[in-house]
Amino acid sequence: MARIHSLGFPRIGRKRELKFQLESYWTGDSSRTELLATAHTLREQNWQHQSGCDLIPVGDFSLYDHVLDTSALLGNLPERVDTNNDDLDNYFRIARGRAQNGDCQCVHAGEMTKWFDTNYHYIVPEVTADTAFSLNPDSLLAQVREAQQVNGPSHSVKPVVLGPVTYLWLSKAKDGSDRLALLERLLPVYTELLAALAAEGVEWVQIDEPILVTELDSAWRLAFEQAYHHLKVAPVKLLLTTYFGELQDNLQLACQLPVAGLHLDAISAPDEVAKLVDWLPIHKVLSLGVISGRNIWKTDLTRTLDWLEPIAAKLGERLWLAPSCSLLHVPVDLSLEATLDAEVREWLSFAAQKLQELQVLKSALNHGRDSVTEELRDNQRAIISRQQSTRVYNPAVKAAVDGITAELGQRQSEYTERAAKQRAVLQLPDYPTTTIGSFPQTTEIRQARLAYKQGTLSESDYQSHMKAEIQRAVEEQEALGLDVLVHGEAERNDMVEYFGEQLEGYVFSRFGWVQSYGSRCVKPPILFGDIHRPNAMTVEWSKFAQSLTDKPMKGMLTGPVTILNWSFVRDDQPRKATCLQLALAIRDEVLDLEQAGIQVIQIDEAALREGLPLRRSQWQSYLDWAVHSFKVCANGVQDETQIHTHMCYSEFNDIMPAIADMDADVITIETSRSDMELLDAFDEFEYPNEIGPGVYDIHSPNIPSQEQIVSLMKKAEQRIPRERLWVNPDCGLKTRQWEEVIPALKNMVEAAYSLRDQVVSEQAGYAQSANDSVLDVVLL
Repeated sequence: MARIHSLGFPRIGRKRELKFQLESYWTGDSSRTELLATAHTLREQNWQHQSGCDLIPVGDFSLYDHVLDTSALLGNLPERVDTNNDDLDNYFRIARGRAQNGDCQCVHAGEMTKWFDTNYHYIVPEVTADTAFSLNPDSLLAQVREAQQVNGPSHSVKPVVLGPVTYLWLSKAKDGSDRLALLERLLPVYTELLAALAAEGVEWVQIDEPILVTELDSAWRLAFEQAYHHLKVAPVKLLLTTYFGELQDNLQLACQLPVAGLHLDAISAPDEVAKLVDWLPIHKVLSLGVISGRNIWKTDLTRTLDWLEPIAAKLGERLWLAPSCSLLHVPVDLSLEATLDAEVREWLSFAAQKLQELQVLKSALNHGRDSVTEELRDNQRAIISRQQSTRVYNPAVKAAVDGITAELGQRQSEYTERAAKQRAVLQLPDYPTTTIGSFPQTTEIRQARLAYKQGTLSESDYQSHMKAEIQRAVEEQEALGLDVLVHGEAERNDMVEYFGEQLEGYVFSRFGWVQSYGSRCVKPPILFGDIHRPNAMTVEWSKFAQSLTDKPMKGMLTGPVTILNWSFVRDDQPRKATCLQLALAIRDEVLDLEQAGIQVIQIDEAALREGLPLRRSQWQSYLDWAVHSFKVCANGVQDETQIHTHMCYSEFNDIMPAIADMDADVITIETSRSDMELLDAFDEFEYPNEIGPGVYDIHSPNIPSQEQIVSLMKKAEQRIPRERLWVNPDCGLKTRQWEEVIPALKNMVEAAYSLRDQVVSEQAGYAQSANDSVLDVVLL
């Protein structure tokens, strides 16, 4: 009899209850008791959603990030937090720089980057050659007991832990030491953890090792053998879990490791299923991820059963079924979406519904398809409806994409010629200052937007509200002395959803929230059909903002690759084709902004790195079409129009040539949390255009000092000529409060003034030195 289980469930709650409770706790408006009570309630609700599973995951819930949870579990929080202090306070200090507002023990927050090729961000573990690990299992063990009490004896509790090899692979050695050298110290702690779980009556432990779908050198492959031969004596059964890709050259290694079961993401690696069925030893369980944990389309259950039934007949009780990965990456419950487009809604499946799909598959395999005749009929009706819908395909859009040429992505002149023209037009000082685009989304902004959507605020009143907020943002920037301004994006709910709402081919959920990091949730729009732009999307707002100032005003757009990667994208055509459709739509907007007199246009591609395949051998194909899409959308402008792009919270060092090939005049990029580590790439790669390394960590409430910013810029000057450096935050400011933003930007502008003064002093010194030399010659 096939069994079903879940690899993890969304933590945020059906209506983002965790987000609101966290933010209330951080501001001091609610207590720790209330926060922990909310967490307990959400875990109970999650287990209820998963009650149809044979094994219930525990330990997948987190107050901020599961990788940071693992660091806490292993006793590996950085030394800059006082280990004598409260564990929860230290946890939040590493997550966000401080535990609560008013916390006097602020620290540098941990570096944050993307979890493989998703939009989820994790806190990077920090290690040195001297790192020692010590087990701190109380929180996990308490959740195990809680789950056993809530779910009762009829369900097995399956703790979820991040595997030791992946944990070290995700870590950064702050002293440049070899992370793998720490494996011998780490494994005894894992052994101790597994023994503690066994003592709680746990039979199975899910141990996640997703790096098995990446290209590993011999040292890392050997580490897997060393690790799992060490752990094989543990008194529990280990389910080794992989996801997000194919095992490829690690397939045999994964089969041979001494574990009780292996999970394969059959959505990403369908061609490896047959090999695993044949290769996996007969005493091991094979868990197949047959429901996508990354996207929101219904599974074709009939088609899935067609290939599953022979495997079930062969494996019997050794076959487990699951989503492809944790359901962390999809919204919680489609049943809340009463206002969603009715036709498209029938094509969708959120986390709760995906588990229902699993139950249908289990029943069909164990009791025959006749046991779920109605469910299979309804599912097939939805699959056919989507395939035959006239709303999905637009011949005019296809023709436009077919007409794209290489010339469409080329600027008129090379960067050096463009830069000279832009300097003449913009008249910017050395170290020009700007921000990334958004300013705080205040309660007043959100209330006005909600009232407008609900029909209780008229169009004209809504416009007046938004224009007043834009005017405030412009006035604040002028008072601060910023050089290139933004309008603040008061009218935008989200940098992707805002554009999706104005493009044909999208629909939108109301509660389709997904965790990005901590309390930050995004609501990816649902891209179901061919994309085109019926009307201008941002031009009138930008024109209004520019009318308020004589300084350059940036037009703010989201790029096609980021819109693609941050949407729930269609799975019935190549991503490349969808991206080029988006590129043409954004290109039209860029040209309209230029025609309206906007001289600086920023096209954010924050998710460029995120979409990179996990195997380096596949990178170039993706980068070719991703960079081409950006160039198609950006490069139709005149030389005098300055194109900016922005990227954040990913490891960009290894794709710098591709970023340079985008040929944006200016790139702003996150570097503050990593202490300018990103700029190490410029030791070997000479970036040709202008760059603004982020000097203000906007994901922390901490306010950077002028001295800190100057120090960071001095590090940047060691790699980038100062005449090509900008000064800016590392991301948009919508999640911060004005009382944080104003002093931080004031320090940033004053840092730029200080840097300019140093340039003047140096130039005066050079001039004086030259005069002295001439005088010496005359006297001689």
